Amino acid sequence: MAADPVAIAASVVDMARAERFTGIEELFAPPLRAAVSAETIQTAWTAEAAKIGPVATVGLPVSESAGNGLVRVSTPVTGDHGGLTVVVSVDDDGKLNGFRLAPLATTAWTPPRYAAPGRFTEREVTVGSGPLAVPGTLTRPRRRGRGPGVVLIASGPADRDMTTGPNKPFKDLAWGLASRGVAVLRFDKVNHVHGMVAAEPGFTMADEYLPHAVAAVRLLREQPGVDPAQVFVAGHSGGGKAAPRVAAAEPSVAGLVILAGDTLPLSRSAVRVARYLAGLNAGEEVAAAVDSITRQAARVADADLSPGTPAADLLFGWPASYWLDLREYDQVGVAAALGKPMLILQGGRDYQVTVDGDLACWRTGLAGRPDVTVRVYDADDHLFFTGHGKSTPADYERPQHVDAAVVTGIADWLAPEEERGPVRRFVSAFMR
Repeated sequence: MAADPVAIAASVVDMARAERFTGIEELFAPPLRAAVSAETIQTAWTAEAAKIGPVATVGLPVSESAGNGLVRVSTPVTGDHGGLTVVVSVDDDGKLNGFRLAPLATTAWTPPRYAAPGRFTEREVTVGSGPLAVPGTLTRPRRRGRGPGVVLIASGPADRDMTTGPNKPFKDLAWGLASRGVAVLRFDKVNHVHGMVAAEPGFTMADEYLPHAVAAVRLLREQPGVDPAQVFVAGHSGGGKAAPRVAAAEPSVAGLVILAGDTLPLSRSAVRVARYLAGLNAGEEVAAAVDSITRQAARVADADLSPGTPAADLLFGWPASYWLDLREYDQVGVAAALGKPMLILQGGRDYQVTVDGDLACWRTGLAGRPDVTVRVYDADDHLFFTGHGKSTPADYERPQHVDAAVVTGIADWLAPEEERGPVRRFVSAFMR
């Protein structure tokens, strides 16, 4: 008899609440067990539980096919101060091939005011080929003639909309830019659709980003209404870090938009962020999570790190090959050597990628370049949501949209106003 994925997901939630993390690890399929340990689960759960408070309710699980014979089950968990979703991927043998904690979506996404759905069309596309192909969405303006296009690249195992709780910042960008005459192609990341690929030995940052980003650029260049000489890449966070590497691999890229692209060593940033969050939610369990992240970060930064170092001992459960590849990549240096125009955007309230740390490196490494524009949106956080005071993860759990000024800034940079027709100038004036 085939295993019941919903029952298994329920047992995972029960064990997490009871802090029986070894029991969860025992359900892992071998590839996942090699990448994620009981300590990793404990660190993640403790950090998230500290944000939402004591668990009050466990909602009804939602199951769906995840491809390759897997069933993905998402179980909402709410506490006194918020919620999260426990997401597991279960195979026919009842083993977990994926485990993650995601924000809780309690409200359906609604279009931002700056989106004008009548001005564009959308259709599904396939990005890449073979067993690792991924689905995507092409958002194309209704217009005569050809105009610019942009490929959106998310960080981590994100879907094409970069769904975060009830929010979809990449869908905001796609609809907002298409309303202003810019074609947009966004796609599910390979480690979102084919989750186990990230746990395979030898997996690198190049494997995560390059094949599908390059394929997306080439696909967008072929679309009617898109000027093939004006296809740009826009990356957010890790996607912003990867954007120069994509442009180096695909010379047809016309330029880059880097949104909150990190430049400091990720191991160091992970510890800084963990300490920042611990300052928001003090307690012994949180302190233990910070200690665990600090130990894993030290292993990542160790000069003796080798391809044989167990992924379970490293940050995020990423294999050593990923971290070794990341060490060799200098995003600012690669960007400087490209000779392509760049727009670099940063939120002033961002605690994950910061003005003083990460943005300072972009500014220093690209100083004196007239084709590089840097803009800081003081009130925006990491997702370019506008707010006040200290930014916290709980901010992402309320419905909101990408700052309209960010959408305007990108659209104006991609297609200066003097190049637009009267309809686009009208939309531009309306959005301002």
